[in-house]
Amino acid sequence: MIERYTCPEMARIWSEQNQFQMWLEVEILAAEALAHLGKVPKAAVARIRKRARFRIARMRKIEKEVRHEMIAFLSSVAESLGDDARFLHMGMTSSDVMDTALALQLKEAAALLAEDVRGLMSVLRQQAFKYKRVPMIGRTHGIHAEPITFGLKLALWHEEMRRNLARLERAADEVSVGMISGAVGTFAQISPKVEAYVCKKSGLKPASVSNQIIQRDRHAFFFATLAVIAGSVEKFAVEVRHLQRTEVQEAEEPFTKGQKGSSAMPHKRNPILSENVSGLARLMRSYAAAALENIPLWHERDISHSSVERVVAPDATILLDFMLRRMTYILKDLCVYPENMRRNLERSGGAIFSERVLLSLVDKGLSRDVAYRMVQRHALKAGKDGGDLKREVLRDPEMRRYLSARDIEQIWDLKHYLKNVDFIFNRVFH
Repeated sequence: MIERYTCPEMARIWSEQNQFQMWLEVEILAAEALAHLGKVPKAAVARIRKRARFRIARMRKIEKEVRHEMIAFLSSVAESLGDDARFLHMGMTSSDVMDTALALQLKEAAALLAEDVRGLMSVLRQQAFKYKRVPMIGRTHGIHAEPITFGLKLALWHEEMRRNLARLERAADEVSVGMISGAVGTFAQISPKVEAYVCKKSGLKPASVSNQIIQRDRHAFFFATLAVIAGSVEKFAVEVRHLQRTEVQEAEEPFTKGQKGSSAMPHKRNPILSENVSGLARLMRSYAAAALENIPLWHERDISHSSVERVVAPDATILLDFMLRRMTYILKDLCVYPENMRRNLERSGGAIFSERVLLSLVDKGLSRDVAYRMVQRHALKAGKDGGDLKREVLRDPEMRRYLSARDIEQIWDLKHYLKNVDFIFNRVFH
């Protein structure tokens, strides 16, 4: 089942091979910039571009001795270049390379996540229109409130994902920032023109000011945004879980041929996919919290953030990709039971029409408080022991002084509650 939601491209972005390839590209672009400035022979840069290689196994072997990943990387590359290796990393610090490369990875990951969001929005739109006029009970506090349609519920989710897409695009812009400014960000040993060149070629913006790193408020905003999106997805999952409860049975996540719900009880069809999404959202929130903790670093930089990001960056993006794809599948193949929605609408004994009875009495001249007490007396009995609000209103001589049989019949018209569905859909899907 999991393979269905796995995105090979997201895994590729966070592979060691891709990470170090990006490091190498940043190094080569910096050397190209220096060549344009006359600081490095252009012929040497051409040879570097053609010959530069790294071997991860060799790099890790060197790292065991030097205890420094960037030095081990550069040493491995140097073995493929000979004397030309001296033209790499000139005037640069490790974070110039690592942070700029990380920005490229996050930018690529965000682009994939944006595709996922659009895919989920497409399914939500399709399903919203399919169930646009399928009535169901709206619930507040888990208790029956007034009628809505299942399509309206899905339209609400679509609009939320539209906001999430805008948030994601802004967050991606926040982290799409590069930096080639030297040991403490002063450009003391390298020209700002190198940074400008590298960022332009990489599709990044240069940081207006930096110290030894790109400031981590940018990354915190990015991962907090991913957590917000995960929270929305969890909200959808929780709703599916509630609607699938035996007592409700209005919708149900896909249950594939041959699937089994319980090792003990053959009748079980459990919302395991949605429950899985709920659990993963908790993990996403922990990643956001960790990213927020990365903001206050010592002076011009320490490396306490580094170990966190090695886990959070790949895990959070891969995880959200998984969650979005899974929820898209759930909602695309969701089993919806309109007949059960209709049954649940009717199980409250008409109590769901209580507000309209109240307002009708107010329209006839009663004070709101008096009308409220009159309606509440009957509404609290409705749905219990075969109670029926409409029947009680028709029998109540005090209410009948204000409401005719025709008035009461009009109150129980379900279409009244759905008359603005088109208006809402036009606002959402304009």
